[in-house]
Amino acid sequence: MKNDSRILIVDDEISIRNLLRMNLLNAHYEICEASSGQDGLDKAASFHPHLIILDLGLPDLEGFEVLKKLRLWTTVPVIILTVSDDEPTKVRLLDAGADDYLTKPFGPEELLARVRVALRHKGMVEATPIFESGNLKVDLNKREVFVSETQVKLTNTEYEVLSRLVRDHGKVVSQAQLLKQVWGAIAKDQSHYLRIYINQLRKKIELNPSEPTHIITEPGVGYRLI
Repeated sequence: MKNDSRILIVDDEISIRNLLRMNLLNAHYEICEASSGQDGLDKAASFHPHLIILDLGLPDLEGFEVLKKLRLWTTVPVIILTVSDDEPTKVRLLDAGADDYLTKPFGPEELLARVRVALRHKGMVEATPIFESGNLKVDLNKREVFVSETQVKLTNTEYEVLSRLVRDHGKVVSQAQLLKQVWGAIAKDQSHYLRIYINQLRKKIELNPSEPTHIITEPGVGYRLI
């Protein structure tokens, strides 16, 4: 029975890709492969995977750099392949946005178990750099925002707030999360920052800022992009 989940493998070693492909195809996942960091980024944007398996040792971009670029526009789960099992590497990976890691060599059962866990925790989120809702379009890869096909100029901070709502569109993002992600932990109690920028965003992307249809306030909790 075919699995609905799409998985992107980013690894320059043919033998590793063959091993991963064989085991994942046997588990009925749909597979796409990339042999370099840039190829992986391009295919993440076009294949829209639900999960990415990313090797750290790539020929063009370091795996950490690929992970950072992915996290600019997607929250899709990423499992890192690494030969290093030391604690600093693991901490650095998790801090950079990895969901899990596999230390080489690994067995097929461990691989499939970690894939199932990652997909279960994130649900069926797919990697796509384009968000569209009504007259609003956000290209997270190019950092461009359009309203009714007209490009809207946002400040860096306005864009950071909007992009974080886009990545979790449909979900409520708490004020605390947004403050920490955009301004850092030091701003966790500065909710007035957020209100100012949400109001500015609404003036730029909403047809009627006083009756928003894109950025919805969830009283006492945070905001949701719909």
